[in-house]
Amino acid sequence: MMKKLSSIRYMFIRSHLYALFLTAITLLSILLSIYVLFAPQWLTALGIFIFILLYIVIAIVISVYAGFKSSGEFKERLDYLSVLITQFSNGNYNSRIYSKEEDEIARISNEMNELGKKLQDQVKSLQRMADEKSDLAKDAHKAAAIEERQRLARDLHDAVSQQLFAITMMSEAALKQFDRDTSIAKDQLKDVAETALKAQTEMRALLLHLRPIHLSGEPLPVGVRKLVDELQQKTALDFTLNIDEDMHVSDTTEEHVFRIIQEAMSNTLRHANATGLKLEMFTRSKELFLHISDNGSGFNVEADSRRKTSYGLKTMKERSEELGGTFTIRSIEGEGTYIDIRIPC
Repeated sequence: MMKKLSSIRYMFIRSHLYALFLTAITLLSILLSIYVLFAPQWLTALGIFIFILLYIVIAIVISVYAGFKSSGEFKERLDYLSVLITQFSNGNYNSRIYSKEEDEIARISNEMNELGKKLQDQVKSLQRMADEKSDLAKDAHKAAAIEERQRLARDLHDAVSQQLFAITMMSEAALKQFDRDTSIAKDQLKDVAETALKAQTEMRALLLHLRPIHLSGEPLPVGVRKLVDELQQKTALDFTLNIDEDMHVSDTTEEHVFRIIQEAMSNTLRHANATGLKLEMFTRSKELFLHISDNGSGFNVEADSRRKTSYGLKTMKERSEELGGTFTIRSIEGEGTYIDIRIPC
């Protein structure tokens, strides 16, 4: 009821009644002043009050009628504006409103029409930008795939291929030593076994990079545990996990963090010569904390000149910063490496 009384029609009626009240007070003041000052015979106190009373009754009826009637067109034009705004909010920017008058409401209508045109142009621009972004994303994906293949090819050539070549040479040398000195041949075969183990570890680390960068719809904790279970079956690393299972982060954050963990484990397998790896991941105060450490050989972070390790660390740092987080690495030669990542959820 109160909402209805605050509509535009009742605002018009109230304004007419307010004008009636002021007019009645003014007339009453004038008539009473004449009656007191001049006391004409034709003007009596009873006549004044009867006149004012009749005036108020008649004026109230006229005010209600005039207010209701005069507000009809005004309300209708405002309703048109309301409908136009609703159309805009629903995404229908083709709607327009036309007015023959040249008042303030007509000016607002014209401005709303201009706004609709601008919104329509902006939607077209956004769609065009989305198409361009999609094309750029496809090109970037192709370029990234080519770059990754080239990097893997370099890694295979620099590490695995050389190790396989060394295994071949040492095997041939061991075969020649069998008839001369079996002890030397035995030592050479031990070197062959060690080199083969290194090549196998290197290949597993490279294959780890070829895993999908997404989690296939699985939550991040589940994906990490599956990754660790797979590596435990194929490597001698001893994994220690402390993962918060009740984590709520965006899909983008999950994919980036999963890729960071992949990169960290790959670096540990390839360069750390570690026997154990510890991973902690939990959320506190709307932030995700990730700690990864190993007991490997470590390295000098400032003076590190190993290109492969530096590339992996750079990738992890870029992914962390892309999520608005921080990336910190500490490493001491002979004591292992420690990575701390903090990302807002």
